[in-house]
Amino acid sequence: MITLARWAVLIALLGVWELAAAVGLIDAFVFSSPSRIFVALKDLTASGELFLHAGVTLAETLIGFIISTAIGTALALLLWWNGRVKQIAEPYLVVLNSLPKIALGPVIIIWFGSGMRAIVVMTVLIGVVVSLMTMLSGFEQTDKGKLLLMRSLGASRMNVLLKLVIPSSLPTFVNMLKINVGLSWIGSIMGEYLVSRAGIGYLIVYGGQVFKMDLVFASTLVLCLLATGMYALVSLLERIVRRH
Repeated sequence: MITLARWAVLIALLGVWELAAAVGLIDAFVFSSPSRIFVALKDLTASGELFLHAGVTLAETLIGFIISTAIGTALALLLWWNGRVKQIAEPYLVVLNSLPKIALGPVIIIWFGSGMRAIVVMTVLIGVVVSLMTMLSGFEQTDKGKLLLMRSLGASRMNVLLKLVIPSSLPTFVNMLKINVGLSWIGSIMGEYLVSRAGIGYLIVYGGQVFKMDLVFASTLVLCLLATGMYALVSLLERIVRRH
């Protein structure tokens, strides 16, 4: 029933949108319509542009997602391992997390050029601090009673890490991946807004500049589908982790 209700809401919204554009309640040139978006998607697919731009953005997002997740998790392990380093780094992490990354756009372009590398760097900057802080919080929430038990039995710090802290933090790791999925897409699209010659963000910017709202909405729809697919893969991983 819930699934049917979700589809019913979607179909109703699309129907109202299409009807409003057809009878002139809204300007189809400005607000587009589902049928016009479908035609734009059809044209993009027929010309091969859809696969080109979607592939570029997907590659940038995946690379940034993997790098930010790996670096964030590794740094979280380092800070958990050495409490003094954590105390030194904590204020800098707060500043980096609160800094609007878009402000670093000109610096990134000058340092890394105007290609894919700059977009990947933007994606990593947006995701790495959140990944670090989320995983560090997960490591620190390890059951204190179990920690005390292992230490009283003579377990080394490495044994505690490998046999207790990391296994108990797997749910946190999966939640961090879910958060990082959204952040990675935000980073890649933000980077493409600043500097790109291809990608979904490039199509959205180009469509807005030439007032092709059909192209803007079609590109946004493709972006939503790609992000949903990536999130679904992480959810599948979550089910596997919880099962075992």
